[in-house]
Amino acid sequence: MTAPPLPRPRGALSASVVSSLTGGRDAPVHRPADTLADTADPYGDDLQLALYVLYELHYRGFEGVPDDLEWDPVPLALRRSLERPFLAALRRDAPPGTSAGKALDALLVEPVGHDDSSVSHHLRRDGKLWQLREYAALRSLYHLKEADPHAWVIPRLRGRAKAAMVAVEFDEFGAGRPDEIHARLYADLMADLGLDTAYGSYLDRAPAPALATVNLMSLFGLHRALRGALVGHFAAVEVTSSPGSRRMAAAMRRAGAGAAARRFYDEHVEADAVHEQVVRRDVVGGLLADEPCLEADIAFGVHATGLLEDRFGAHVLKAWRQGHSALREAPATPDGPDRCRSGPSGSG
Repeated sequence: MTAPPLPRPRGALSASVVSSLTGGRDAPVHRPADTLADTADPYGDDLQLALYVLYELHYRGFEGVPDDLEWDPVPLALRRSLERPFLAALRRDAPPGTSAGKALDALLVEPVGHDDSSVSHHLRRDGKLWQLREYAALRSLYHLKEADPHAWVIPRLRGRAKAAMVAVEFDEFGAGRPDEIHARLYADLMADLGLDTAYGSYLDRAPAPALATVNLMSLFGLHRALRGALVGHFAAVEVTSSPGSRRMAAAMRRAGAGAAARRFYDEHVEADAVHEQVVRRDVVGGLLADEPCLEADIAFGVHATGLLEDRFGAHVLKAWRQGHSALREAPATPDGPDRCRSGPSGSG
């Protein structure tokens, strides 16, 4: 398994993090991140990239970065200094509400008529193939590791919640069939659309709102104290996945995408309709039965997920409506702002 290269820094914070990883434990530049994080935009490119890089040490790491830095005190301290303002901003900006049931019920309300704030509604109604390709590239950072951070919560659950969580994750990981792992299906979707399927290949092109949706999963997953928030995130994803996937499947057909591109979303329409019921009844319900004190955390996880997904959607739609790419540093191509260059194929 080949680790991706380190990304290009986007400011002093991410430069400090990259330098500390390439310089090892004795890198003299690790301290500035501690103070810079206090004044940086918690949703900005610099902090989100720095945090993403540090979280990636717990996934596949980076080329040239020693594996044993995963639990080294220096990157862990850097990570903590970046997590504090990010988590504080989420708690400040996420919609209020401490009822897990009400938070999840709100996700079931579909807008009447056109929803001009939803990427999937736009793509189903008006999407161009280049927009589908851009969206697939941006979401690859999420979908190529989609089920992984949720698995961290399994040893922190028990009884009904644990059994149900494992059952849903079993499906996400292909029910024992490697070619059916959902991350593999997403790599197949990318290949069908002519995108580079290598893990992390679009990191340098992904803007901060895309990075933040992935960082949220890692933040919740790596902290036992945030297990309730991770369950809330997981529930929000499962509740919204089936209708969103139905729209995306229709968008793929409308744009003339191939069978593999359509299959990823077709698979999620049926599977996640079932998962939604299991997650609400047994994962959320089981956790609340065991630890009712976590209800506000579950609701926070739902609300924080919606906040960052809304920010991501707003970024993408604003760029497209202005006639340019939603990716960073995107060169023009003859058929419109289709800026996802194809590359070597690989597994997700």
